[in-house]
Amino acid sequence: MEKAMIEQLGDELHAAWSEARTVAPLTERHPDITIEDAYRVQQRMIGRRLQAGARVVGKKVGVTSQAVMDMLGVYQPDFGYLLSDMVYAPGEAISMAGLIQPKAEGEIAFILKKDLDGPGVGVSDVLAATEAVTACFEIVDSRIHDWKIRIQDTVADNASCGVFVLGDRLVSPRGLDLRTCGMALEKNGELLGTGAGAAALGHPANAAAWLANALGALGVGLKAGEVILSGSLAAMTPVKAGDSLQVSIGGIGGCGVRFTA
Repeated sequence: MEKAMIEQLGDELHAAWSEARTVAPLTERHPDITIEDAYRVQQRMIGRRLQAGARVVGKKVGVTSQAVMDMLGVYQPDFGYLLSDMVYAPGEAISMAGLIQPKAEGEIAFILKKDLDGPGVGVSDVLAATEAVTACFEIVDSRIHDWKIRIQDTVADNASCGVFVLGDRLVSPRGLDLRTCGMALEKNGELLGTGAGAAALGHPANAAAWLANALGALGVGLKAGEVILSGSLAAMTPVKAGDSLQVSIGGIGGCGVRFTA
């Protein structure tokens, strides 16, 4: 795909984000778009937000659980960038005004204490580089109309990043079996879903290792102090104004989030 078209699509997605609206799937309009093209579009979109003053605070892995793969019809992971303007504090209400078609995911987040550079990163490397893990909510949101996405669409759209909330309890991963940590997700007091750490590519640290290696191939590393979101442990949950959600993860803790108009 030509550079001019990459820039045009990146600018289009940035405008859709800033105006809280959707666009037609890129893969419908440009059926020859490759995943590599899509990541270049993502870089253009993110670059526009960085120029406006946002900072990179971490990265995320998307489409790591079978439940999410089945919901989206996308069957391989992708990654996106977490920016400073995506962060909400625990208990802080999230306004629906800047969101389009949001869905909540309960996840395990990693807080790094050391840089992590691929290729060749494995689970043990991730755990050694991790300061703490915490429960979190990622609120994914697609700028693609009706979530009609293929892998190229979600990649270009920064892995469908919306906003995120970290729990207020940080726990050392040493001594924890992150594969078997059970998760319960409640919405408005009703249990909606359960899962375990193994839902994220067999182990949440596998997801972080995949991310480090995928970025390493592009000459990009994971940095000390960054937040790494390892992927949903259950199906995504649509949310609207007035909803309140709580996630609890065994041995790690919980995280709550609420939505206002």
